[in-house]
Amino acid sequence: MVDITRGAMPAPGDRRSPFFTEEHEMLREQVRRFVEQDIKPFGKAWEEQGFVPRDVLRQMGALGFFGIRYPEQYGGSNMDTLGSVVLAEELGRSTFSGVAITALVHTDMASVHVFHAGSDAQKSRWMPKIIAGEAICAVAVTEPDAGSDVKSIRTTARKTHAGYVLNGSKMFITNGVHGDLYCVAAKTGDAGSGSKAITMFLVEKGTPGFRVSRALDKHGWRSSDTAELVFEDCFVPHDAVLGEEGKGFYAIMRNFQNERMVIGAMAMGEAQAALALTVDYLKTRQAFGAPLWDKQAIRQRIARRAAEIEAGRQLVYSTAWHSAHGRDVTREVSMAKAYCGELVNAVMYDCVQFHGGIGFMRESVIERMARDARVQAIGGGATEVMLEEVAKRI
Repeated sequence: MVDITRGAMPAPGDRRSPFFTEEHEMLREQVRRFVEQDIKPFGKAWEEQGFVPRDVLRQMGALGFFGIRYPEQYGGSNMDTLGSVVLAEELGRSTFSGVAITALVHTDMASVHVFHAGSDAQKSRWMPKIIAGEAICAVAVTEPDAGSDVKSIRTTARKTHAGYVLNGSKMFITNGVHGDLYCVAAKTGDAGSGSKAITMFLVEKGTPGFRVSRALDKHGWRSSDTAELVFEDCFVPHDAVLGEEGKGFYAIMRNFQNERMVIGAMAMGEAQAALALTVDYLKTRQAFGAPLWDKQAIRQRIARRAAEIEAGRQLVYSTAWHSAHGRDVTREVSMAKAYCGELVNAVMYDCVQFHGGIGFMRESVIERMARDARVQAIGGGATEVMLEEVAKRI
C-alpha cells in the first residue's frame, strides 16, 4: 500500500492518485473494460426485464470482482477498502446504476455479514459460492416502518428447542427477487433490550415460510430487482444465526460504514460520467449559431461541478485510505455519503437542464441517470441522518 504520509507522491505530470497501488489501477482497467464490453451494450435490455442476468453475475465472479475484499482461501484477492471504491466508482461510471447496485449490494452490503460474522462452517459453505457469483446475496434490514432507525424493526425470531421461528416483513430489498441467500435482521429480545434485541440470520431461498411478497416497481435502478419479503412462521435452525444472538445491531452499524463508502464512490462515478457526456453534447449542440459550450454561463457551471466532483472523489479516496489503515472513519464516511449523495443529484439536474428537451426523453442516457441518482441521497442512510452523525462528532 502506498503510504502518502511518507511522501510517496507521483512524479510531476503523473495524474495517478497517490492513494492507489498498481494493483488497484489494474483492477480499475479490468472493470472499465468489462463495463464497456459487457454492460453498456446490454444494459437497456436489462432495464426492461428488471434484473441483471445470472450469467453476467457469474462472469463478474469469474473475473474476481466479487472477491476483492475476501481472502484467497475462498477465492478472493484480499484487497482493501480502496479496492471496493475502485469497483464502485467504475460501475457507477457505466451509466447503468441498477447494474452497479446489484453487484455492490452483493459484494459490499450483504455478503460482508457472512464474512464478518459467519462461523467457519458458514463461511466454508457460502463464501466460495458468493465470490464466484453462484450465490447472490441480499441484506434484509429495512421494513415498512423502519429504515435508518434499525432498532425499530418489528420482524421477530422466536427461539425454540430446535431453532428460531421468524415472522415479519422486509421492504425495499435489493436482490430480493432473484437472490439466493438473505442476511435477515430480526428481534430475538424484547423491546426493552434496545440494541441488544437484534440478531442476524442466514435464510436461504426456498426456506418454508419465506417468500417474495412482490417485486417492487421503482423510479430508477430499474435493472436491479427489488422486493418486499415476508416471513410467516419461517423456521431456521440454530446454526442459521450469523454471529452471536443479540449482536446483530452492532454488525449492521459496522457494515453501514462500508456500505456508505461504496455508495459515495458509486455516486461520484455517476457524476463523472454524466458530466462527460454533457460536455460532449454541449460541444456539438448548436444554438443561436454556435455550440452551447460557447456560452460562458454554461461553461462556468460545468467547471464548478467538475471541481465539486473532484472534491467528492478525493474525500472518498482519503476516507477509504484511512479505513484501509484501520482508522475510525465514521465521521468522514457520513460526510462523504451526505456530500456525494446530494452532489450527484445537483450534477444530474444541471446535466438534464443543459441537454434541454432531449434530457427529458426516455431515449436519452442522462434521463435514466438522473432517475437512478435520486436514491443516492436516500438509500444506505438519508442525507439528514448522515448530517446528524457528523453533528454528533463536531
